[in-house]
Amino acid sequence: MNEKFAKTGFYPADILLPREADMTKWAVVACDQFTSQPEYWQAVEDTVGEAPSTLRLILPESKLNDPNVDEHIAGINASMNEYMEKGIFKTLAGSLIYIERSQSDGRIRHGLVGMVDLDQYDFTPGSGALIRATEGTVLERIPPRVRVRQDAPVELPHVMLLIDDPDRTVVEPLTAAADGMEQVYDFELQQNGGHLKGWKLSEAQMDAVADALVGLCADEVMEKKYGMSGVAPLLFAVGDGNHSLATAKRCYENQKKVTPESEWANLPSRYALVEVVNNHDDALQFEPIHRVLFGVDAAALLDALKAYYPGAYEGRGEGHTIAYTHAGGTGYITVPQPKVQLAVGTLQAFLDDYLKANGGEVDYIHGDDVTDELGAKPGNIGFKLPAMGKEQLFKTVMADGVLPRKTFSMGHAQDKRYYVEARKIR
Repeated sequence: MNEKFAKTGFYPADILLPREADMTKWAVVACDQFTSQPEYWQAVEDTVGEAPSTLRLILPESKLNDPNVDEHIAGINASMNEYMEKGIFKTLAGSLIYIERSQSDGRIRHGLVGMVDLDQYDFTPGSGALIRATEGTVLERIPPRVRVRQDAPVELPHVMLLIDDPDRTVVEPLTAAADGMEQVYDFELQQNGGHLKGWKLSEAQMDAVADALVGLCADEVMEKKYGMSGVAPLLFAVGDGNHSLATAKRCYENQKKVTPESEWANLPSRYALVEVVNNHDDALQFEPIHRVLFGVDAAALLDALKAYYPGAYEGRGEGHTIAYTHAGGTGYITVPQPKVQLAVGTLQAFLDDYLKANGGEVDYIHGDDVTDELGAKPGNIGFKLPAMGKEQLFKTVMADGVLPRKTFSMGHAQDKRYYVEARKIR
């Protein structure tokens, strides 16, 4: 294994792909999508039929709380073992895969599939690990996911890690070289998921990737990008699938408890398969997630917001400006000299304390129109947050530890990662 990768926490992997399969039926979208739309997953079921498919190897989160969830999990593990025994998979040993994903908006997102060392990942706010969560991790969400993974012989990734590579040194050189690379798949994704192509990197290309990733960790690079010197470098920020990565970490830590320390380095569960995407990829779009509160007195809540932040005032100005809509009309609140990087952090800190003291419910909403429509109903108030610039992501995680929950969404549901590659973890 190339020792340069040890400095990055990211490595080539023994990647499993189907030997012969209808790839459109093989690939299905991340399990945490369309959770309130059972008709979507039924359409996937109808499309797949009896064909080999990752549908048989994952548990859609819409089924996570089913009374017969244990039967679902047992069936998944049985399918994994069956696919292994029947030779459904072939192995691309010690490989990285460069991918191009055509999205629903016609743009092409570029990525790199490999594995990360879970010893280099920490979801604790304020961690100095190379791989960090971007949002707060809800610990209660991990145990049910552990039940799915703990006895599974293989993993399939929907985790997407972001790198802050404004000079485009890691992934983009592969785009220019793709025509001369060994292609490993090229197919249409089902359910309007777009198109996916993948190529295997050569040894020289993997070496170049390692060099570029090491370069992103250099102290002078961190100082140039974030104005911080002598700090622990942040190389990978989790963009999608943080709870899945946290689950992989928990399963690895559980195995360490029953494994001699001398064997920890060789545990397959020490690593997790991921896709790496440059935060500066033009196809990658961040969308804000708004808030609507139900069962509240809108006027009293706005007064409380201004009292919570002395100096806050009606109207737009310097600082964090947040739009609101309620039955009495619309307006803006500005909080000058905020203590955190993002307006969502300013708002969420207040909302958490206010709801705890006064009651009411909050929902997290995509789209300005829906927020205005719901916020304008009596007893409600909607807050529209500004979109977070992509350039703020890494700097905010470096400065504040993690983003407030539900800060941003990366693209639409059908553009999320589809399961294609797999890897043995036992």
